[in-house]
Amino acid sequence: MSSFVVAIDGPAGSGKSSTARAVAQALGFSYLDTGALYRAMTWWMLNHGINVDDAEQVTAGASQPVIELSTSPQSVVVVVDGVDVSAAIRQPQVADAVSAVSKVPQVRTRLVDLQRDLISRGAIVVEGRDIGTVVAPNADVKIFLTATPAARAQRRNLDFGHSADEVKATQAALERRDLIDSTRDVSPLVKAEDAVEVDTSDLSLEEVVVAVLAVVDSKRSVKG
Repeated sequence: MSSFVVAIDGPAGSGKSSTARAVAQALGFSYLDTGALYRAMTWWMLNHGINVDDAEQVTAGASQPVIELSTSPQSVVVVVDGVDVSAAIRQPQVADAVSAVSKVPQVRTRLVDLQRDLISRGAIVVEGRDIGTVVAPNADVKIFLTATPAARAQRRNLDFGHSADEVKATQAALERRDLIDSTRDVSPLVKAEDAVEVDTSDLSLEEVVVAVLAVVDSKRSVKG
């Protein structure tokens, strides 16, 4: 199928990345981690000494970095100004700053344009926070993954190798990010009206992937 878009949205720690990559692999589709683009922009801002809480500084820098992103579900490679930052953008300091950068309109405008260009190239699974509502409102399939804050904190701690004692702090950080992402003026985190919601709190990754693939299969059969 030359053009088919699966949009997977949801808050941090809901399982978007793992689910989207597994679904893309199962379907033989490309995979777009839009969060990696915002992390790349954030990494560039921090690396250039920009105060990410100063919207004017972030706006001034938004057009400068050259960001490249692979769309292979097997390996997400992120390059900024010729430097591979695939690992660097996953560091906690970037995660802590990304919401402040991503809420700046000029950042979102630039990166949404880049996302749409990548999406236009063929069948793809795209994950983020505003895919079904803003980036690809005409996506063939829209999924909204959710989970309790406690479940998301446990997953995020495993991702970062944190101890069990840090779960409460992680949960508080996630809830702060949820508040920022859901109340920002531009492209807030919301569930699209026509999205299928999947609560991943008590599901394994395999169970979530099966649920999403079932939705995709039903839509593909209708599209033919």
